[in-house]
Amino acid sequence: MIDGPYFVLTVLGVLGCGLVAGVFCGFSTFVMRGIAELPPAQGVAAMNAINVAALRPPFMLVFLGSAGLCAVLAVVTFVLLPDDGTVELLLGSALYLFGSFGVTVVANVPRNEALLKMEPGAPETALYWRTYVREWTMWNHVRTVASAAAAVSYTLALT
Repeated sequence: MIDGPYFVLTVLGVLGCGLVAGVFCGFSTFVMRGIAELPPAQGVAAMNAINVAALRPPFMLVFLGSAGLCAVLAVVTFVLLPDDGTVELLLGSALYLFGSFGVTVVANVPRNEALLKMEPGAPETALYWRTYVREWTMWNHVRTVASAAAAVSYTLALT
């Protein structure tokens, strides 16, 4: 059984990944659906405002802090090679680092940056908006599942 500081790191990993999964799940299940129902100019303006707000410390602390914690857990696991939970700890770290953080960097953020550069009321923005919502939400589903699976994997490492 994992114990001591390693136990605390793993529990924090469960909590961080679970919190991020919850945020992403909320976006996939109702926020994006609600925003998509708005006229394109309003949807674009709302999404841009949300994307700016997401960069503030409350969310970034949880999102980036979880990434840092997952990296630390992966390194510590490689160094210590514990008798219990090695596979679960490494899998949880990989799921979050690649499936949540990595997907954010390569899929969601570039779409957010492109949307931010567009004029909300322009005709080309209205055309892009439907594609943006579909693709952004699809990648957000991936982030949701990866973050939740990371939390489950870390939980299994504790058992």
